[in-house]
Amino acid sequence: MRVAIPSWQGRVSPVFDEASRILLVDISQNKEQHRKEEYLPDQNPFERARLLPKLGVDLLVCGMISQTQQAAISAAGVRIIPCICGSMEEVIAALLEDRVECSELRMPGCGSYNEKVPKRKRTSGRVQCKEKT
Repeated sequence: MRVAIPSWQGRVSPVFDEASRILLVDISQNKEQHRKEEYLPDQNPFERARLLPKLGVDLLVCGMISQTQQAAISAAGVRIIPCICGSMEEVIAALLEDRVECSELRMPGCGSYNEKVPKRKRTSGRVQCKEKT
């Protein structure tokens, strides 16, 4: 699986639509295989949506993203996990442990989306999400 993460000063870029670089991380069997940085030459949402599949991206992990950009990327067949913040290393570690969607890496102010994010617990070495109580 190839994951794209917009980068800014070693962290997830807060707004995907304004990002000028992405880090591409190849993950196989919960291990990082390879990473490289790519320049995002265009801020046009439809051009970006076409570029990601050309780069082999399966998943975009990002901070905030406009509805137009999100719809265009989803229509191009790329899965999106929005509202993520933190250092690149924290986010990659969470991806490798399958906990990025239920982690403390959620951006503050994501509205009701945050309310649906479950707490996590560790069972038999694998992180699993559980509902908030």
